[in-house]
Amino acid sequence: MVDLSAVRAVWRIPPHCVEQIRAALPGWDVVLVDAPANSDGDGGGGSPAAIAAARGAEVYLGFGLPGGVVETSRGTLKWVHTATAGVSPALAALKGSGVTVTNSRGIHAEPMADWVLGAVLHFARGFDYAVRAQAQSRWTKDAFTDGSTAFPEVRDLRLGIFGLGGIGEAVAKRGLALGMKVMGIRRRPGQGGPTGVKVVGGFEALGTLALESDILAITVPRTPETAGTVDAGILGKLPRGAVVINVSRGGILNEDALLAALDSGHLRGAALDVFATEPLPPEHALWRHPRVLMTPHVSAVTARFWDREMALILDNVRRYLGGHRLVNVVDLEAGY
Repeated sequence: MVDLSAVRAVWRIPPHCVEQIRAALPGWDVVLVDAPANSDGDGGGGSPAAIAAARGAEVYLGFGLPGGVVETSRGTLKWVHTATAGVSPALAALKGSGVTVTNSRGIHAEPMADWVLGAVLHFARGFDYAVRAQAQSRWTKDAFTDGSTAFPEVRDLRLGIFGLGGIGEAVAKRGLALGMKVMGIRRRPGQGGPTGVKVVGGFEALGTLALESDILAITVPRTPETAGTVDAGILGKLPRGAVVINVSRGGILNEDALLAALDSGHLRGAALDVFATEPLPPEHALWRHPRVLMTPHVSAVTARFWDREMALILDNVRRYLGGHRLVNVVDLEAGY
């Protein structure tokens, strides 16, 4: 069952990709759900057409896993693949079910790492000041030359990465290429990181990482273990003038504490693609803060998504038919 007819065109499966899936499953009944699917965030929701089509399904390819699909396909469903990295909507319904879940971890890493790099340059080179001045038709050099803001060279910055998974490693490689000192933490620190990256420790070492980070990039999945971890205490440990970047999920970073740290002058800025509430309410103070760069949860957008996604899906189809272990199997207890 292919439930990938996303509302948003960039995530909607192209017809030739559907044909590739059919060709990879000779003798199978491959059902394409034409009803619009929710591709935002971790997906989920589920259209009535998808729920109805799920009866008897063995394999489900979609955005997240709607609870209604689980109920309709109970007893036949064996493998779920989500075209998202996050899997939170599927967890409660699938724990203990014996169903294998795979996600699209790593598929979004390259464009998201590019976004993080753009955010680093935005604040390091003062583009936030330039954009505001341009909007007001002001030819002013004061913000750049009055000494109130330091404009470091990128190679002199220390990049701390909270979550050295696929996205975090892609961010790390860009930082290293620009001469930055790169450090990170991960749930299993023994796995290490890219050559040249200092692995500070596990998630319990977040405070240590913050003390040494001019840039703190949040690239960790949101789980009960990580929710709310970047709070006032962690933000207070960052060096004065640091920048916080979040491309992971809202709710990991305490937005009220972030605003307080920005207003006090402790932080140079924040670049945010994700928020605790999405869409972000129009009255929220983050919209109007002069030192916040915001985008509406689009850091993963890329023209190359379906090339990467189909390579993953087709590889896993071959593995599934051959009885081999699938790629990107989700640990339902850990949440990713």
